[in-house]
Amino acid sequence: MAMEQFTNDIQKLYNYITEQKSNINKLYKYLEDGKFDNLTVIDNFAVNLGLTMSDDLRMALVTRLVSLRDDNLVQVLKKLPKSDDEIITLQEKAYKFVSKFWLEVHQNTLNFINENNLLTPFYRAVFNGVYEVGVAMTSWQTSWTALIINGVNKELSSKFDGDDTKVMQYLEDNKLFDLGHDGEIADRSYSMLVQKDGKYESQSYIKAFKNEVTNTIDMLENFVDNLIELEDEVYGSKWDYILYIQAIVKALGEDKCDTLVSRWADVDRAWMKLKTPIQIGHPLEYYEDHFRKAVALEWDIRLTSPTLQNNNNRVEKLKLMFNEIYSVVDITEEYKSIYDFSLKSLDKVQLYLGRPALFFGAEFNGLFSAQVVPNDEIVSREEGKKIFAFSDEILQGQRAKPFLKLSREILGQDFLTEDRKALFTQSDKWHQVYDITTIGHEYGHILWCDENTEAVMNKGGNFKNIEEFKATTGGLVSFFTDSANDESDCERQVLMDTVKRAVGLIGWMEVDEVQPYYCEGLIHLSGLFETSVLFWDNENKKLAINMNDEKIKALKQWYVNTYSSLAVHYLKKNEATIWLNIYAIKEDKYFMPVDDNIKAFVEYYFTQYKAIGQELDSEDKKSNYIN
Repeated sequence: MAMEQFTNDIQKLYNYITEQKSNINKLYKYLEDGKFDNLTVIDNFAVNLGLTMSDDLRMALVTRLVSLRDDNLVQVLKKLPKSDDEIITLQEKAYKFVSKFWLEVHQNTLNFINENNLLTPFYRAVFNGVYEVGVAMTSWQTSWTALIINGVNKELSSKFDGDDTKVMQYLEDNKLFDLGHDGEIADRSYSMLVQKDGKYESQSYIKAFKNEVTNTIDMLENFVDNLIELEDEVYGSKWDYILYIQAIVKALGEDKCDTLVSRWADVDRAWMKLKTPIQIGHPLEYYEDHFRKAVALEWDIRLTSPTLQNNNNRVEKLKLMFNEIYSVVDITEEYKSIYDFSLKSLDKVQLYLGRPALFFGAEFNGLFSAQVVPNDEIVSREEGKKIFAFSDEILQGQRAKPFLKLSREILGQDFLTEDRKALFTQSDKWHQVYDITTIGHEYGHILWCDENTEAVMNKGGNFKNIEEFKATTGGLVSFFTDSANDESDCERQVLMDTVKRAVGLIGWMEVDEVQPYYCEGLIHLSGLFETSVLFWDNENKKLAINMNDEKIKALKQWYVNTYSSLAVHYLKKNEATIWLNIYAIKEDKYFMPVDDNIKAFVEYYFTQYKAIGQELDSEDKKSNYIN
C-alpha cells in the first residue's frame, strides 16, 4: 500500500473515532436537555450498582461513563451515605460496567477497520492484537486495584497513622522498594507487597498475579505470532513491533524483583524505536500508588492525526527559558551536568499529536490530556522521550461537558461568558493555548532532572506533589518570558485557563491517585491570592477575580520567582516535602494551604463541590455560544 493511501486510511479512522466519541458525548446533551428516556444505559448503570436514581447520581454516572472519572461518583456515594468499604465495592462494580461499555465501543472500531479493509493486514493485526491484550489487562486491573491500592496501601497508611514519611522510611528500612539501575532504589516498581509470616515481602507480578499475568502473556505471544506472518510494507517497522512486544513478555515473565526495572527499561528502549503514527502505550505512569509507585496497567493505541504537524516551536521556547533561568540560579555552574542532561533530553523528544484510538486497563479510570514518557531517565538519556498530546479529544470533551452551577457560583458569570466564547468560537486560539499550557507542561517535566532526581527527592513520598506544578509552570514561565512576543494575544486566555485549573483542582482533594494535581492547584492558588488576582471574602463567601494589567504583571513575576526557587530545589535535589510545605501542609489525610485565607476558600469550595458539584447550571446555556 502506498503511503498516501495509508495516510488517507488513518484519516478515515481518525474521523470515525471522532464521530464515535461525539455520539457518546451526546449522553451529556440528553442530560442537559432532560431527555432521560435517551439515557437507558445510565438507568442500567444505576441498576447494576443497586442504586436509586437521583439527579446528582445521574450526572455522576454520565461523567463516569463518558469522561471516565469517578471522583463525582464517590462524592455522591458519600452523601447517600455509603461506608468506605461500600464505596470501594461500588467503584469496582462501576469499573466493570464502564469497561464492558468501552470494550464494545473498541470492538466496533475494530469492525470498522476490518470491514473497510483500512490500513494494511499488518496494522489490522496490530489493532486486533492490542485489543486482545487489552481485554486481559482490563481483567487484571480489578485485582491490581484491590490488592495494591485498596489493600496494602491502606494497611500501610493505617499502620503509621497516615504519616507518609514514616511509611516511606519503613519501606526503605525493610528493603521493600524495587532496585533499579546500578542497584540503587528505583523511583517506581513493577511488583507488589504480600504478607508472609506477619512480614511484608516484594513479589513480582508473575508471582503475585499469576493467573492474570499468564493470561496477558498468552495474548502477547499470540500477538507476536500473528505479526510474524505479515509484513509492514508501509514503514518497515515489523521487527520493531515484534521486538517491543517480546520485551514486554520478558518483563512480565521476570520473577526477580531487583531485575524488573531493567527488564522494563528494555521495553522502553524497544518502544522508543517505534516511530509510526500508530503508537502502542504500555505500563508507563505511576500516580495511583502513592508509596511504591507501582506502574499502572496502561495499554492503548494512540493514533497520530495526519493533519496536525509536528513542530518544534514550543520546545525552542522552552529551551530559551531554561537557559535564561539556569544562568541566573546557577552562576557557578555547579549543577551544569543536570542542565546538560535536561537539554539533551529536550533535543531527543518525539512529538505525537492525535487522539486515543483504543484504551484499556487503568485507562478506564481516566485518560490523560497529554503525556511525556518514558519516566526512566536512563532510557531517556539514551533514546529521548515521546510526548503525546490529544488536543482534539480534549476540545471535544470540554465542549460536550454540561455547565455546572458550582462554576457560576464560584467564578461568576462574566468570567465564564468570556471563557466559553473562546471555547466555542475560537478553535485556533484554543489549540494555541493548549500548546502553550499542556504541551508546554509536558516539556516542562523534562527540565531540572537527571537520572536519579526523583528517587533522591522522594524520601517523603511527595516528589509528584511538586513535579506537576514544576511542569505546568515551566510552560507558563516560558510563555511569560518569551521575548518573541508572537503569542501575546493568547495571554488572557492562558491566565484564565490557569485560574480555572487552580480552582477546579480543589475538587480532587480526596482522590488519592490525582493528589499531585490537587497539590499543584494549591500552589497556583498561592500565587493568584498573593498577587490579588484572586481575593476571597470569607464573610460573604464571594471570590473576586481581578485581571488588570498591574495584577497580571505581578502574577507573572510571582511565577518567574517561584519557578526559579523550585529550580534551585531540584538542582540541589532537596527533599520535595520541604518545598511543598511552603504552600501546603498535610492535615489528617489531605494537604491544605498554609495561608489561612486560601484555606478558608479551599474549604468552602470543597464543601460546595460536595453539596452542588453535580447540579446543572439553569441560567446559562450552550445555545448562547453555538449558532
